[in-house]
Amino acid sequence: QGKVRESGGGQVQPGDSLRLSCAAPELTFSMYVMAWFRQAPGREREFVAAVSWKVTESPTYAESVRGRFTISRDNAKKTMFLQMDGLLPEDTAVYSCAAGRMVNVRTGPQDYEHWGQGTQVTVSS
Repeated sequence: QGKVRESGGGQVQPGDSLRLSCAAPELTFSMYVMAWFRQAPGREREFVAAVSWKVTESPTYAESVRGRFTISRDNAKKTMFLQMDGLLPEDTAVYSCAAGRMVNVRTGPQDYEHWGQGTQVTVSS
């Protein structure tokens, strides 16, 4: 129904990996900054990672996930990915895909106009 749709969430143990996908077939995909946000119970939505429409610009990561998560995009397939390695219990949250048109990458939810419904990631033993 929406312009973007996430998939790939699940329940895993600490140290495991997951790969999230975000498909945006209706968008002029290559023109959008694509980002992941997450929201844990009792917390506000927080920025996770973003990949620019600029092919020469490196991805942007929240400090909490840098070195563990890898964001990427396939413009031909209009799909974005989030490879999550070394998952921790504190990574448990609903992960949402977002798309926004902007010159430079921004990390505020208000900067993104298209949102997915979210996919649950639960990390527990």
